[in-house]
Amino acid sequence: MTADLDNELDAVAAGDPDAFARWVAGAEPALRVALRSLAARVDCESVLQEALLRVWQVAPRCQRDGRGNALLRMGVRIARNLAIDELRRVGRVDVMDEEALAAAALEHTVGAPDPLLRRAIEECKKTLPGKPAAALLARIESAGAEPDAVLAERVRMKLNTFLQNVTRARKLLAECLERRGVEL
Repeated sequence: MTADLDNELDAVAAGDPDAFARWVAGAEPALRVALRSLAARVDCESVLQEALLRVWQVAPRCQRDGRGNALLRMGVRIARNLAIDELRRVGRVDVMDEEALAAAALEHTVGAPDPLLRRAIEECKKTLPGKPAAALLARIESAGAEPDAVLAERVRMKLNTFLQNVTRARKLLAECLERRGVEL
């Protein structure tokens, strides 16, 4: 688990390059993990570099929220959004890919540095009804390695039913997290 890097936040926000270097040293592994599922489709190294530049630029606006690693969580969001933008730019993403990316983002919370967020996600996943939970779990476990048709067959659903259950699970999960104060 990554230590709380917010101890560097004030200095980074004030423009201290040494503090930012320390923050990057601690944050880079988590940022790379967040981009891992996209590595086959996007130049993650350039996305990471651009994300770090943007984190440096927006750090003065980053607010602590009591959950720890606020700047790192912002960095993960920035990196993920940049990767999706790059996929769209080169025409390699569609609606199904975006759903897979969202599911992959949930997968990466298992090693996320925010234990409260991880616990909220796990508790919300437990509240999902059976079929949506099964579809989402299949998608997460696959981590994009298998097509939805294969996953649907594995959980004994027609493809369209599987996709509807994934969509329903994502919606229910998002609603549960928002009720718990998680800003999506």
